[in-house]
Amino acid sequence: MRLDLHVHSTASDGSCTPSEVVARAVAGGLDVIALTDHDTAGGVAEAVEAARESALEVIPAAELSSSTPLGEIHILGYFLDPESEAMTEHRVRSRARREGRMRGMLERLTLQGVRVSYSQVVAQLGGKDVAPARPHLARALVASGCVSSVPDAFARLIGDSSPAFLPTDIGTPTEAMETIRRAGGLPVWAHPDGRHLDLYLDAFVEEGLQGLEVYRPGTPQNRVDRLEALARGRNLLVTGGSDWHGPEQKRDLGDFFVESTEVEAFLCAGGL
Repeated sequence: MRLDLHVHSTASDGSCTPSEVVARAVAGGLDVIALTDHDTAGGVAEAVEAARESALEVIPAAELSSSTPLGEIHILGYFLDPESEAMTEHRVRSRARREGRMRGMLERLTLQGVRVSYSQVVAQLGGKDVAPARPHLARALVASGCVSSVPDAFARLIGDSSPAFLPTDIGTPTEAMETIRRAGGLPVWAHPDGRHLDLYLDAFVEEGLQGLEVYRPGTPQNRVDRLEALARGRNLLVTGGSDWHGPEQKRDLGDFFVESTEVEAFLCAGGL
């Protein structure tokens, strides 16, 4: 069984609708996907409905943003209830914070002589309930001729180390994990980096972290080995996914996958 447990759609900052994601997953030979849009599970219902015509299983999920003094940490929530009060509250809060952040980043870009309006960013959103994120800003920069591509936008203007960057500042990792638990989900640390792992892993485990995202495209084997060992030593689940946002990444759904044998404990925890 082939799985991709980290996939985005136009419900957040992906470029394909949830239905299109399902179609591409089926075409790519996947058996299970998790729709993990940023700070919302708003695309899950459409994806589940679209998957009814196939054998594809869609896991209801979301990727919640959080901030620390050292930078952002994302927590994946799997098998959660998209309609729960916890997720509704988080979606409303995160949208307000993301809108304010986007206006702040646009002001910073203006100071650098790069002029893109908020309405130009909104034009890149996948729907009226979608919160603006950096990929939307990147696409607006491309459309306005300020940069040549989305990667160029991140490299020169809106990457984490750029003068225009602002954190989402939605909440702490502890708050993100609590939201996921309140929604009935399993909190898993997305694409954990070494610096944050050394500082926060044991504290996060005490606060309810249940897994680590271990398997990702291009991850060196020595890093996979370390993450597996850290998870094993703390009785954590392991997951894996492509973090796919759309075909502009020059790869499609199904190009990367994990086998069910690699994430068997995770599947059992979710009742699959």
